[in-house]
Order: sequence, then structure tokens, then C-alpha cells
Amino acid sequence: QVQLVESGGGSVQAGRGLRLSCSASGVTFSRVAMAWFRQGPDKSREGTAFLSPGGATLYTDSVKGRFTISRDSARNILYLEMINLKPGDTGMYYCAAVRRPGSAWYVAGGYSYWGQGTQVTVSL
Repeated sequence: QVQLVESGGGSVQAGRGLRLSCSASGVTFSRVAMAWFRQGPDKSREGTAFLSPGGATLYTDSVKGRFTISRDSARNILYLEMINLKPGDTGMYYCAAVRRPGSAWYVAGGYSYWGQGTQVTVSL
């Protein structure tokens, strides 16, 4: 059984940073694609960062240069390092795993497993 547990969210001022973690069990990082999604108030869930089994990364345009997705395969932890946070980054951040073949990385419906989310709030 795959379980994903996010942590590291919080309330910060604009310009500061946070590091989110996703502890995973029941999945081997080197074999599955994983991603971070976020959902702001009154918004749909948005693909934010993607990490392929081979280590390739993809980001939505609004976070390029500010967010970095990475993993610790030995500990089965997925990270999202966020710097220079903006109010528009506010939302619930979710870890997702196991992307279905043929599904675009940023499509939430293409992932089989989800964590419960961790809230990030950025204020001016």
C-alpha cells in the first residue's frame, strides 16, 4: 500500500522560503514519477513540479528559478525547496506518485496516489 505524508508547510512573509517534504512508503522512487501539486483558494489543483524516475525535472512557469524538486531515494523522501515565495504561491501543496502512462505530468487525474497536503501561506 502506497502512503504519502507531506510536511513543512507554514505561514511566511513574501521573499522567504520553505522546504516541503513528502515521506513515502510502498513505492520505490527510482521506478515511479512523482510530483508536487498545489491548490489555491477557489482554484483547481495545479501541477507545480515533476520528477521522473530518471531524475528529469519539470516546473510550471510561475515557479521556475524559485522552486526545486528533489528526492532522497535512500530515505524515500521527496522535497520541494521554495525560495522567494510570493502571495500567489499560497495554497495547499500535495505530493503525488505513480503517473499513468500517457498522462501529462501536470494533470492531477493522471496520478494514482496522493498525500493529505500541507498548507503554505505567503503574506506581504
